[in-house]
Amino acid sequence: MSERVQHSEQKTQVTERKAIATRDAYGKALLELGKRRDDIVVLDADLSGSTKTSKFAHAFPDRFFNIGIAEQDMIGTAGGIALTGKVPFASTFAIFETGRAWEQIRQTICYSHLNVKLVSTHAGITVGEDGASHQALEDIALMRVLPDMTVIVPADAIETEQVINAVGEYPGPVYVRLGRAKVPTILPDDYTFRIGKAYAFHIGTDANILATGIMVSIALEAKEILETAGLDVGVINVSTIKPLDGDAILAAAGLSRLIVTAEEHSIIGGLGSAVCEFLSEKMPVTVKRIGVRDTFGRSGKPDELMKLYGLTAGEIVATIKTSL
Repeated sequence: MSERVQHSEQKTQVTERKAIATRDAYGKALLELGKRRDDIVVLDADLSGSTKTSKFAHAFPDRFFNIGIAEQDMIGTAGGIALTGKVPFASTFAIFETGRAWEQIRQTICYSHLNVKLVSTHAGITVGEDGASHQALEDIALMRVLPDMTVIVPADAIETEQVINAVGEYPGPVYVRLGRAKVPTILPDDYTFRIGKAYAFHIGTDANILATGIMVSIALEAKEILETAGLDVGVINVSTIKPLDGDAILAAAGLSRLIVTAEEHSIIGGLGSAVCEFLSEKMPVTVKRIGVRDTFGRSGKPDELMKLYGLTAGEIVATIKTSL
């Protein structure tokens, strides 16, 4: 395994620590970033209470702009602000930011290499009762295909706070995907996030699960279940979808018979696709993808929807046992 792969053999109990929504961690981190740097500017599309940018707005009203229900205008305005040397963070729900304003992100932000940070909340089916119209299952694919765009999906609150600080220093366009639902805090207190680097809780010899976002904690649950069956299964947090950590993926593929990807996103165009594309050229190995399978979401409670769409530890366990 490459020395550049972050790695921990610590057994993480996903139920012992407080569950926090990554959007809440974003609001906290953004506020602290604003206190340290007066070049941080925040824009929102009339959803600051939900995206948690309201905390920044209350503290720094002269550096906060509510553009209203006009996401395309928000992206264009963020681009203009970036040209002044400021660092704009533009936030709204993932479905509206990546879908409704995709052309503006492509033409204004990426094509011009502007230093704009797109931080979207309410991604995936855990949006819940708001239903299919608000459940972004395609946003990673939409952002990953854009040249010059960096794509990050934090696993928990610890990682989210570090991600916001890191992208504030990182030059160029970045998309950060956050959720509405509370997620377990799983990363160790001494964890250090680095753009483009995955984090291995453990590298397994039977199978390795490459997970992102909320699915990392679920992958850890599956790992514990599989251990009782005598299987050595690793879990790797792939929080940077683009650029992928090739060293970590090759390490996992080289040591095990099976790779499983897990994401709260369509299996088309997201983490699973990125991993398959990479391994097909570098080290062909059997890959099974856990995710939403070419369908829209629906209204329901988050936990029920996760079960309905097979985004569970049980589904990962069954997939690995059947494949092996």
